[in-house]
Parts: sequence; C-alpha cells; structure tokens
Amino acid sequence: MVEIERKFLVLSNDFINEAFAKKRIVQAYLNSNPERTVRIRIKEDKGFLTIKGKGNETGTTRLEWETEIPLQDAEKLLTICESGTIDKIRHEVKVGNHIYEVDVFVGENEGLVVAEIELQSEDETFEKPNWLGKEVTNDERFYNAYLSVKPFKNW
Repeated sequence: MVEIERKFLVLSNDFINEAFAKKRIVQAYLNSNPERTVRIRIKEDKGFLTIKGKGNETGTTRLEWETEIPLQDAEKLLTICESGTIDKIRHEVKVGNHIYEVDVFVGENEGLVVAEIELQSEDETFEKPNWLGKEVTNDERFYNAYLSVKPFKNW
C-alpha cells in the first residue's frame, strides 16, 4: 500500500516509438485535498477507485490504495466528482529494468507531458532516457489533483 514514485517533465516525443502500450485515462476527484485524495479513474474499459495519502517531505513516498470497480459504477461516480477532469493518454515505456508511464495530457492540460517511474526504494537507481527532463516529484503543480483544479493551460 506504499507507492514510491518519481515524476519528470518530458523533453521530446522520442518515447512514443519506444512505448509497448498506450491507454486513454479519464479521472476526476471525489476529494482533492492533498492530505487524502480520492480518485475515480476509467482506464480504457475498466473502473478504479484510488485513495492516496499525503506524500513525505520529498514527495516520493505515500500511501496508495486502489481497487477495481465496475465500469458503470466508475461512470456514475464521475458525475458527482469535483469539477475538473483529467484526460490523458498513457504510454508505457520499458527502460532498463523499469517501466516509465508517460502521460500526454489532452483537454484542459494539453501541452503537458509527464513521466513517472515507480521504485522499490527512494534511493533505487534507474536509467534515465534522453527524453527525460527536469524532476518535478515534489512540485504539487504537477499532481493530477492540482491539475484538475488549476489546469496547465491557465498557468
């Protein structure tokens, strides 16, 4: 139930040709409070309910609990979420022993491209591809919950 994740801006579209999977994700928040976010997500044809706790000082580690829910339930729950929906295309790219999830945002956050990598420990080493840019792990502006309230296009 603990997620260790680092987040980076993406410098180019070079990752697209390296991706082995691509999925559309639509999500919104029942609660976007940074202390505990509650998210509803539809990934292709599956629904998910996720609860995340506040990150540690580095923003790298936090509690995360997720469960699959029926698609119809997720669709209904999206109708009562806070305003602001995240819409993105996720590309999965294997680099070394890890998989980067590269999110290309559309809609209100179009123009933003962010890569995330999940790790086993905060000090785990990992390969950084040439398209990986500045780290933004601890910058709350790049959290999806923040982007749902203050979209990238308004920055």
